[in-house]
Amino acid sequence: MRLNLSSSPHQRQARNTGQIMRLVAYAMVPGILAQVYWFGIGVLIQLAIAVLFAVASEAAVLAVRGKPIKRVLSDYSAVLTALLIAVCLPAHLPWWMTALAASFAIVIVKQLYGGLGQNLFNPAMIAYVVLLISFPAAMTNWVVPATHTSFDISATFDDIFISNGIDNSLLSDGVTAATPLDSVKTEISQGKTYQESLQNIAMDNTFFGHPYSAWAWINLAYLLGGLLLLKLNVINWHIPVGVLGGVTIFSVMLALIDTGHYASPLFHLLNGGIMLGAFFIATDPVSASTTPKGRIIYGLLIGFWIVIIRTFGNYPDAVAFAVIITNMMVPLIDYYTRPRVYGQRSN
Repeated sequence: MRLNLSSSPHQRQARNTGQIMRLVAYAMVPGILAQVYWFGIGVLIQLAIAVLFAVASEAAVLAVRGKPIKRVLSDYSAVLTALLIAVCLPAHLPWWMTALAASFAIVIVKQLYGGLGQNLFNPAMIAYVVLLISFPAAMTNWVVPATHTSFDISATFDDIFISNGIDNSLLSDGVTAATPLDSVKTEISQGKTYQESLQNIAMDNTFFGHPYSAWAWINLAYLLGGLLLLKLNVINWHIPVGVLGGVTIFSVMLALIDTGHYASPLFHLLNGGIMLGAFFIATDPVSASTTPKGRIIYGLLIGFWIVIIRTFGNYPDAVAFAVIITNMMVPLIDYYTRPRVYGQRSN
């Protein structure tokens, strides 16, 4: 038997940035397909708009800065940012809002700080928050899940490119309460219990007896993609486990205080962008914590803020706000969780 000797490192699966970004994008496919199934072809149109404007914006800024356009664009970071923005948006959102979000994320949040690796905050989440604060009505207009109308190509194009909005016949109630998170929060604020608020969600749309089928299946699809990333060692387990653990722990604590007014852990985990946030957004290597202990703390804090903002704040989903708030805490987290250098005594 012949042995081949070689110097370290012996890991032969090293990936460049472009390969990692593409793998993350591929892992999003199950979640994207689930969103298309429930919300129609508008999801694909939003993806195309976001990618187009993100790539164009990055190319324009690179040209102004005198940077190599082809080499930078080949890292696919702009494409991934666009995908993350698009899947967070209502399927029939006017095209110019999606274009604004994609351009803002690349030009202001990413390139203004020096490009990939220099940004302090997650670009996709900052762009999403900008839209949510600026156009709250449009950002809560989700089509009724799995309706035939949402697959009408002509009507979808009209909503996105011509009508500057959504045909109200497609909405859950016309203006607000388009998602279970919105509905439950509104009902509880009106004095109803958590259990009563669940009964007012369309009961023909259930998931193992719970009235939030669309978002549950979408979350499970992103969970599948997230587990694939873990299997391929694209991300590590610390942050996703921290986020999901934080959501579970703090929602259980509130539920134990008053089950009539605080949502269950299952409701939190199966609604909104929890799985997308835990596996695809919070794990951003640039804006997240970099130490093993720090990643767990970082994830737990995101989970904490998700539950707190959903319960007591004005924005029912809260994933974007939770990530941004915790991004600001990363330098402090990393400072106090630095591993001790071998041979050095701890103070």
